[in-house]
Parts: sequence; C-alpha cells; structure tokens
Amino acid sequence: MPVRVLNPTFDDNGRVIGLKVAPEPRPALPRGRTPPRLTTKNHYERTLLQLRSKEKSLEKYIFLSQLKDADESLFYKVTMDNMMEIVPILYTPTVGDACLNFSHIYRRPEGLFISIEDKGRIGSILGSWPKKDEARISVVTDGSRILGLGDLGINGMPICIGKLSLYVAGAGIRPSSTLPICLDLGVNTQRYLEDPLYLGRQEKRVSDDEMTEFMDEFMHEMSIHFPKLLVQFEDFSTDHAFYYLDRYRKQYQCFNDDISGTGAVVLSGFLNAAKLSSAASGLPLSEHRILFFGAGSAGVGVAMQLLSFFKLQGLSEEEARSRIWTVDSQGLITADRKNLAAHKHYFARTDYQGPPLKNLLDIIEYVKPTALMGLSTIRGAFTQDVVESMAGLNVRPIIFPLSNPLTMCELDFNDAVEWTNGSVIFASGSPYKPVEFEGRTHIPGQGNNMYVFPGLGMGSLLAKSDVVTDNMIEASSLALADSLNRQERELELLYPQITRIREISAEVAVKVIRTAQKDVSLIIPGIRIHLMNIFLLGS
Repeated sequence: MPVRVLNPTFDDNGRVIGLKVAPEPRPALPRGRTPPRLTTKNHYERTLLQLRSKEKSLEKYIFLSQLKDADESLFYKVTMDNMMEIVPILYTPTVGDACLNFSHIYRRPEGLFISIEDKGRIGSILGSWPKKDEARISVVTDGSRILGLGDLGINGMPICIGKLSLYVAGAGIRPSSTLPICLDLGVNTQRYLEDPLYLGRQEKRVSDDEMTEFMDEFMHEMSIHFPKLLVQFEDFSTDHAFYYLDRYRKQYQCFNDDISGTGAVVLSGFLNAAKLSSAASGLPLSEHRILFFGAGSAGVGVAMQLLSFFKLQGLSEEEARSRIWTVDSQGLITADRKNLAAHKHYFARTDYQGPPLKNLLDIIEYVKPTALMGLSTIRGAFTQDVVESMAGLNVRPIIFPLSNPLTMCELDFNDAVEWTNGSVIFASGSPYKPVEFEGRTHIPGQGNNMYVFPGLGMGSLLAKSDVVTDNMIEASSLALADSLNRQERELELLYPQITRIREISAEVAVKVIRTAQKDVSLIIPGIRIHLMNIFLLGS
C-alpha cells in the first residue's frame, strides 16, 4: 500500500488550518529501463567526472543547468558536497558570462518573463505559475545593471536563477518555493538591439514614468497572487534601485540585495578587518576612516551600512557619517558640486573647501584612510602607487576591491599582498586563490552576498514579518561577523568557510527572527515560537 506524506498548512497567524498531501517523489524506473550497474553512488561520481571534464567555466554552467533540469536532487547534492567548486560556477564570476551569453545558450523555460507589453495583465501571468501556493522567495531583476557588465536586458535572468539556487543550497529553502522573475522593459545596449538571437524586447528602455506604472502594478499583483512571498530586487540601475526600494520597502516584504545584502556582508567583513587592523596599530575602532571608490547603488548602500560600524563604537550618526568619504568618476564628492545625483548627497563632504580633488592618490593623501573600498567596476583602479600609499599610511591597510566579476575588480590579490609586503587585510567580491609570500600563506576574504541573503530571507519568512527592516539587515551582518569559529579566527579570516553555509545561514536567520520580533512587534502563537526554536536552535 503506498505511503502518503501529509504536511500541515498554516494561516497568516501561524495556526494550523489543514493538511496537504506532499508531492510524491519521482518513481524509480522499472528494471530494464536503466543499465544494470547504475547506482546512486556511481552516477554521482560519473556526474562529477563529466562536470570536471569541461574546460571552460561557461560549459560547466550549461552542464549544471541541464543537470538541474534532469535530476534536481543530484544537482543539489553535487552543489552541497562541493561548495568551493560549484558556487563560483552558479554565481560570480561565471554567472557573468552566462548572462552575457544567455540568449545564445538558452535551453528551456525557467522562471517568469514579464514584459512591458504585459502591462495591464501582469496578474494573469503571475497566476499561471504552476507552483503558486508554494512560492515563498522571488529574485527579481530588470537586467539594467548586471554585476559590472552594464545593461543586459532579459539576459539578466541567470542572476535570478543563480541566487535562488544558492537559497536552496545555503539555507535549505525548498526548490519549489523559489520563483525567478525577469522584467523586460527594453534594453539600451546596442549589441542586443542588433542581435537576431536576443530573446527580449528589442527596443530602448521605457521612460521612468512608464516603468513606475509597470512596477506598481507588478508589486500589487505579486502581493495578491503570492501573499507570503519575499521579493529580493537584484541588479536594477543605481537610481532605480534606490527609488523602488524606498517606494516599496514599507509596503511589501522586500529588500534590494545590491544595496542591503552587499552592505551587510561588507559590514561583517569590515568589523573583523578593523579589529585586526586596530590590534596591529593601536588605533581605536572609532577612529577608522573609510574611503569609497565608486558611488553607485552598491557603493552608497555599503557606505550606509557601514554607518552601523561607527554607531556600534558609540558615535552619533553625524559623527559616523564624518568618517566616510566617497569618490565617483569626477573625484571626491562634495556638497557644492552641481547636478549631484540624489543618492550621493548624504555622504557629500561639506568640510572640503579646496579645488576639486580628482586623482585617487591626491584624495588618499588628503583623507588618510585606514580602509579603501572599491565598488567602481574599473579594472585595476587600485594601482601599485595607490596600494603602496595605503601601506605607507597604515600598519595593516584594509583594502576591499569588491567589484564583480573579476574582470572588473580594482585589485588582484597577489598584487595586494606583494605591494604591501604581506600586510594587507583583503576582501574581494569574487573569489581569489591563496597566495604564498615570504613563507606564509595569505588567504583572501570574499565578501560574497551568499553569506547573508539566504539567512536573511529565511529569517524574514519564518518571522512572518510584513517588511524587512534596517535592524533586521544589520542583525544579519552582526550574526555573520560573530560566526567565525576558533580556527578561522586563528587564520585571521574575515569570513567563515563557505562549506559551513547551512550552519551560518541558520545563525543569521535566528538573529533576524529575534530582531523582527522586536521591530515589528510580531504576534506569533507560542507554539510557533517553540517550533522555530526547535528547528533553528535545536532546543
């Protein structure tokens, strides 16, 4: 007699309202339909052998995409067992190549594509999603600023797919609960306007007013069709990223990973980096000075999050802001500059009265920063002179070239180590290999958003929070900073080993839940709190 599994279903207040039959696993094929010596073990080994036989990273990405479609369970087992190898393929840096070539390597439908031409009927498209009742997390992009690669239009879909695969691998979110969505509002890159294989709308992007009407309808319909779903915005252009986050964050459960997620993971790494730097120099933590090279959505988002570092040291918001300087393509950002973009005003300096400072070396000489953050997407922007200047100012300079992918990174790790004689405290956005220098192995940090967004998302969902607050994001960062074990601290790592991601995500989720309960005054029946304690804390 077949065995059926029943799962409880809950209402919005966490009360059990019924039972639902769980989907049945894929039935085993009868004898004769598979080779006689095929086993789970040797097929796993065969899959890894096939993957590793591919010479190019993009070929490995395509192979894994096909594997996910053919055998989802095997795909996630391979991913979980080989995190250090697989994550750089599913996510940065390889996902950048996958996006650039998406229209040429496309195999099958995955997720939803919603066009500006669907305006007025977005609800019907959302309602067509086959797993509507199960959807809990959606990653949404309009493809207008993919990594540091520019406007890729509909080719940005692999970013959404990759991030959601990491939700599954990193936090144990059910694959059926994930929903990747790419919004097609046109594309401004001439290459795609002329490409006969481009899969999106081959017209210039719509106006801001038309986009806002579209976005308002989209978010409203999302809340109707997926009332329990968390929206993670991804890779919108800088102005739109800030605008739509501000427009929707108090109305819907959403956050922008480029602004909040990047900020949280960099804050965590900086907390640990500043302690190492201050231990070497004797400088009080409150006296660090941070220079940002790059003032887009990620740069300003990170800067906003790093205000928390100084507030934790007892500084006021105004004092904290005075410890941060920002630089864009025109040089040091000052309040007297004409036509300054709205998102740059907050950190614009009012205490500089001299001629415009445009050269990074001159700016470093003026600011005398203890930390240099790169979010410019300018390859090699941190030259030897820049790095040596930082090393001359600091016993242990903090240098975080965070632009993705590696082809856009401001500084390579081996150069950073050599040019500072091994004193640098380093973290990048994409992975680098350890470097041997003067008899010591130097291990780079990687400010990978994967450390934060799976736990932040899981915590927000379990807390049943209506919104994602600034305090919840800060809690995710502090939880990550505290997650280093003794061995990792002895190695002076800034981030824990990615192989512990499930454990880390659980710790992040716990802190997010506790903070959500305080922030939003959630009223959750005691039994639900007890169940969450059992699930997350093992108590």
